[in-house]
Amino acid sequence: MTVAAAYHLQDAVTRLRVEAGESVIGYKVGCTGPGTKAQFGMNGPIRGTLFEDEARRNNAVINPNEFCQLAIEGEMAVKVGEDGQIEAAFPVIELHNFIFRAEQKTLPELIANNGINSGIILPEMDCQNSKTYLCKDAQLTLLINGLDIGTTGLWPNGGGPEASVTWLKSNLEDCGIELEPGSIVLAGTALGLYPVKNGDEVTVHIDEQPLVSCTIKDSCT
Repeated sequence: MTVAAAYHLQDAVTRLRVEAGESVIGYKVGCTGPGTKAQFGMNGPIRGTLFEDEARRNNAVINPNEFCQLAIEGEMAVKVGEDGQIEAAFPVIELHNFIFRAEQKTLPELIANNGINSGIILPEMDCQNSKTYLCKDAQLTLLINGLDIGTTGLWPNGGGPEASVTWLKSNLEDCGIELEPGSIVLAGTALGLYPVKNGDEVTVHIDEQPLVSCTIKDSCT
């Protein structure tokens, strides 16, 4: 499968989901930072689609049995305004079905499987509307069970969030899609993708301040 065919498939599935009553709330830009590039053995960026039904609130309880090899990323997201400009920046926890079926990982498989995205955990609403981290030089830290998994700058590369949004707009235009005002855009992470298991507590800090968290818990335990 080519990259173009993979996007065609992703967008066809999105149309079916929308026709079934789901809503698109934004997109992810992935495979951009050094961690995921090394982990996947491929260079992006790639785009995935975010759905409202898969967006969860801060401190959500996540049942790992509802996923296929649940893994998480701690990263920054932005919100796009009416004029297409970035109007807010905030941390999120991205959820994934961490599975590749081919013997060798490829961009087309990653794209066709929606960037293996299976949802996001959003911070509180005041954080979602904040411009604090648009220009601030801060540090993002991912913790699992209180252990520092990694600390990095807010953005996966030197281009900042603008680079991710600019690339996304171009990719969407090539596919005949417009980036709608109010869309959430995951800008990628300089860290990696981390498997989690039942009982784990996941938190993302910025400059040691906890801003978004979730608990991994089997509903039967």
